[in-house]
This record gives sequence, C-alpha cells and structure tokens, in this order.
Amino acid sequence: MGLIYGDFTIRNARKRGLAPQVVRALVDTGANILCIPPTLATELQLDEVEKREVVLADGAKHWVPYVGPVQLSFGKRHSFGGAFVVGDEVLVGAIALQDLDLIVVPALETISVHPASPHIARGVARGVRTPT
Repeated sequence: MGLIYGDFTIRNARKRGLAPQVVRALVDTGANILCIPPTLATELQLDEVEKREVVLADGAKHWVPYVGPVQLSFGKRHSFGGAFVVGDEVLVGAIALQDLDLIVVPALETISVHPASPHIARGVARGVRTPT
C-alpha cells in the first residue's frame, strides 16, 4: 500500500468570514490528531489554545502549538476540533476520519465515505441509552 491522500477543506470555525483552504492531505490511520503546517495556521488565523507534546513517526517528541477551532470537511461531511501545528503538509488522523465517517480504500490508495452511510456521517456511541 502506498501513501493515501485526500482532498479536504479546512477553515477557521470561529472566523467564518475567512476563506476556507482546499488542501491535498496525507491520510494516516496511525496518527490520531489533525496536523497542519504553520503557514496554514497563520492563513486561517487559528488561535493557539496551548502547547502539546507530539510524538512523531520516528519516535521524537516535540512540544508544538495546538490550535483551533478547526472545521475539516470532506464533501458534505464536517468535523470540528483542534490541530497540531507541525510539519510541512496537512495530515489527517484517525479521529477526524472517524468523525467524518470515512474509510481508507487501500487497493485504490484513496479514501471514501463509508458505504453503509453514503449520505450523512454516522457515529458510534456505546453504552448510551436512548430516551424512552
């Protein structure tokens, strides 16, 4: 399997007047948090919430800015959260993929909406009882 990329739209969820950015992002199911380069964080005027420690693929640990709120979109699906400011390309991790209800298609080296929910993202909430 090669590297998987997808086209996403990223915007500042608080400053809706700013233009969103369309990016080609690396999809990494081994990562958990969205990562964006410093230039994108600046363009989107994202506020630094705090510094967080990030462990890179080579095992190196670094303290990096954690910014937000970020709206990440894939087609008509949207996710909200924060992002690490690190690296030189956008990296979409497993939490955003799950929130957007996307799947990785290794044979095609792409991502797609979950076939069981083609029209709207769904989620799993175990242990929650529905109101009677």
